[in-house]
Amino acid sequence: MEQETIRTLIETAVHQLNFSYAPYSGFHVGAALLAESGALYTGCNIENAAYTPCNCAERTAFFKAVSEGVRSFRAICIVGGANGILRDYTPPCGVCRQVMMEFCDPETFEIVLATSPTDYRIFRLKDLLPMGFGPANLEQTSGV
Repeated sequence: MEQETIRTLIETAVHQLNFSYAPYSGFHVGAALLAESGALYTGCNIENAAYTPCNCAERTAFFKAVSEGVRSFRAICIVGGANGILRDYTPPCGVCRQVMMEFCDPETFEIVLATSPTDYRIFRLKDLLPMGFGPANLEQTSGV
């Protein structure tokens, strides 16, 4: 991925921290999702007093894109921290990794974890979700 693309993803994800609704945990998360078309979809975490209805920033971005008919993605950047202060990388939770597996090629989809435009690491989905279960696992085979 090009440096300018990485910088744009990081800056967009950081901006999303402004919209995070995290009155219970105080842990704010922002995400920027890059579609194959080059379009960006954003997300932030949205908490709820009942906890179960909470939604992660990554899933917010994916659901926005999918609800607009987008199904092909290149990368996502995720940033987060207590009180919105970026001190360490914020990897996606297991549920978000599973959503990524539904819509992304684990061999090529890139996950950027960052604390600033110059401090980041890039992983492929297969590195963060080895042996992930996805649509290909449900495909019919000729012998069944």
